[in-house]
Amino acid sequence: MSVSRREFIRSSGAVVVYFSLAGCEQSQDVAGKDVAIHDNRIRINPDGSVELFMGKVELGQGIGTALAQIAADELGVAFEQIRLLTVDTDFSPDEAYTFSSISIQQSGPKVRAAAAKAREYQQQLFGNQPANEPGVVGKSIQRLDIPGKVFGDASFIQDLRLDHMVHARVLRPPAERAVIQSMDSAPVVTMPGVLRVVRDGNFVGVIAEREGQARAAATALAPLIHWRLPEDLPDGDEVYNWLKTANSRTEEIVAHGSVDVSESDSYYQATYRRPYQAHASISPSAAVALFQDSKLTLWSHAQGMYPLRDAIAHTLGLSPGDVRCVHKEASGCFGHNGADDAACDVAALALEMPGRPVRLQWERDDEFLWEPLGPAMQIETQAVLDTNGKISSWQYDLWSCPHASRPRGADSAGHLIYAKHKKNPLPEPPPYSIPQPSGGSDRNSVPLYAFENVQVNKHFVTDIPVRGSSLRGLGAYGNVFAIESFMDELAKTSAADPFEFRRRHLDDARAIEVLDRLQEITKWQSRPQPGTGMGWGLAFARFKNVSSYLGLVVQLRVNAYSKAVQLIKATAVCDAGLVINPDGLKAQIEGGIIQSSSWTLKEQVSLSNIAREARDWISYPILRFNEVPDVEVVLINRPDEKSLGVGETAQGPTAAAIANAIFHATGKRLRQLPFTPDRFE
Repeated sequence: MSVSRREFIRSSGAVVVYFSLAGCEQSQDVAGKDVAIHDNRIRINPDGSVELFMGKVELGQGIGTALAQIAADELGVAFEQIRLLTVDTDFSPDEAYTFSSISIQQSGPKVRAAAAKAREYQQQLFGNQPANEPGVVGKSIQRLDIPGKVFGDASFIQDLRLDHMVHARVLRPPAERAVIQSMDSAPVVTMPGVLRVVRDGNFVGVIAEREGQARAAATALAPLIHWRLPEDLPDGDEVYNWLKTANSRTEEIVAHGSVDVSESDSYYQATYRRPYQAHASISPSAAVALFQDSKLTLWSHAQGMYPLRDAIAHTLGLSPGDVRCVHKEASGCFGHNGADDAACDVAALALEMPGRPVRLQWERDDEFLWEPLGPAMQIETQAVLDTNGKISSWQYDLWSCPHASRPRGADSAGHLIYAKHKKNPLPEPPPYSIPQPSGGSDRNSVPLYAFENVQVNKHFVTDIPVRGSSLRGLGAYGNVFAIESFMDELAKTSAADPFEFRRRHLDDARAIEVLDRLQEITKWQSRPQPGTGMGWGLAFARFKNVSSYLGLVVQLRVNAYSKAVQLIKATAVCDAGLVINPDGLKAQIEGGIIQSSSWTLKEQVSLSNIAREARDWISYPILRFNEVPDVEVVLINRPDEKSLGVGETAQGPTAAAIANAIFHATGKRLRQLPFTPDRFE
């Protein structure tokens, strides 16, 4: 019997149309640039629902909702028909990591192209047109992940419970590079509920039937382990001198024109410092693993399921095909925090308990003492002003350790704590420098301003005193703080208004429009007089010089006696190209401003000669709810431009705007973060 494909589909009444677009033709995004269509993206079910396979993970930033909006518009279906499927290495597209504020930039065009192809296939197979539902791109659609969190669903990895699950704890050394001298586990093995005490080199873990039993066993075992501790860390502020004298290699980031910063009446210089800072995720890292029928399944809140799978498989001597990694959102996850390590820890322990899911919860101490920190930075700036009050030469040098140590796959599995601590440790990969325009420590070190003569050097410190990696924004936080503080200092020197001084050095029309809108919205000309204790500060940047633009004005008050800084209001204007979800975009900027305010006013990890000193919310305070400023975000929507990421756009401008506002309020120029009261001395 001869039956056409269309006739078969129509008569069957139940068909799943699954689009695998590997190798398809090139498509174009809204900016007209070629975008490769690839990977499995969309499945249309018989009931009309659409499943969208995520390539990037949802971390609470709202990208899932935005991508669903894109898919709905391109397919011509109602937004409610879209269902998101989290990243799972058994079936999801491989988009490596979710980082660097590029999820919408990277995934958006791919989803749009896949949806367009799916719409075309619908017409070919079913012979009818999609319903052409009203478009939702550009509208503030309620985020898909919010209701479950509000109403107490098991939304986070910390909430995940599986049948017959057991619980684990890992006992970390009190300092990096510590090694076990002796260990007596006999008293712990017989404790109620204890199933295993696992030691592999310097890695120690306990597994018990209940979480309380695992915690009690870990507490009992801790004093029975004796460690040999190193004493090789720089104390306190000595870290900045250490950065300049440690082994490093100098990399020229940009050299344009003929830079001459020889001292003269118009020569100015300043040094800025950013400390080690923690992710300090509100909930410590966790993971769940099940080793069954020779396959390891792992639930993790890490930001790259495929790289994690390959790194863990290599570490444990498994084939990547025998490891499945499933993303599960966490209560507090961004940058490279402890998520990857918690996943590897529990994977190793799950091999000891085949057939039963193992849940591992880090303690607060684990998170503070072992997560990769955002590295400290020393930045030295020099500039010369010409007779017209313009910068004629700009010299910029920065010193910092690597800002990336993610396990990117099998070749870099040695970054994982377990891989370094196990009996046969994997070699730690050599430090690597992230190229521009993303950059690592040098992210946003190249000014967007059109200086005629500019030299930027990165001194890449290859001796690494403490574990460091990607903290939100990487070097952009420190670099924008330094550049925009120095620009404010130079504006003051040339007796120029901060807005006007920046505009005279810009040739980017979109940047100028951001400043113009910000000046108008804030009524800048009505700001208080300098030195009254009330301060207004301006800062501006384009993230990585290729992503979204953000101008920010911060209003604050400085207590004349205590020197405590009270934030009053932050007003931001952002140009992120085509806006998919205005509310989601604003939320990202608001969150960035609040987080950066906490970094800028409070957060630092001090070092003793042995270990980190931050280990709880007392030794590492963060911004409290009653200290959060009022935040206003204004968007410049550009429908004819490509969408740009905003997740890390606000961090640098916030630090600089606060510094500049403090100077306006008090006449005191603070150049070392954070701006605690003792910095005013």
